[in-house]
Amino acid sequence: MQEPQSTLKPLRERVYRYLKEQMNAKKIEQGAFLNLGEISEELGMSRTPLRDALLLLEAEGFVTIFPRRGVMVNSLDLCTIRNIYEILGALESVAIVTVRDKFRTTDLERMTEENATMKEALEADDFERYYARNLAFHNAYLDLSENNDLLHTVRTLKERLYDFPRSKGYVREWERSSVLEHDELIAFLSRSDWVGAATYIRDVHWSF
Repeated sequence: MQEPQSTLKPLRERVYRYLKEQMNAKKIEQGAFLNLGEISEELGMSRTPLRDALLLLEAEGFVTIFPRRGVMVNSLDLCTIRNIYEILGALESVAIVTVRDKFRTTDLERMTEENATMKEALEADDFERYYARNLAFHNAYLDLSENNDLLHTVRTLKERLYDFPRSKGYVREWERSSVLEHDELIAFLSRSDWVGAATYIRDVHWSF
């Protein structure tokens, strides 16, 4: 009997968190095959629900299941990163245009505050704070969208990009450029130039 979706989602999240923690602790490497027996014991779940959760993670690109060989954690190579940037740019540009009627001055203020905090975090070399506020900046307009499929895809791709595994450092000049691009995006939105903002987020900000 197949597990209901309401059960599969928590299982997927438990397995995701476990793999993320193991990768960040350098106990699992990208491209490595997983020890399903060890994971099953560690999480206190049988092989069947574990397999179901891994099937969901495979569908989202985190792992690959090889029949009779096992489950491998997918590597995040440059080609994959480029593809993720392209998809995120396309989806976020759509989101900006479709939420135009919901976007308020308070949302613009939220983006301005988050970007200011990002700049402070950069100066303080506070990596975790920087990336948390980066996600919050983009969520200021993404949270207004009612397209749950789009939001799920964006969230999943950012998890792969930022969290699988979480990098321990960043390229300072690249991130400084990012916050300046945020300033430009804020300027477009302050003028209610929705097409300009959508084009900028797609062709500049998420351009690999």
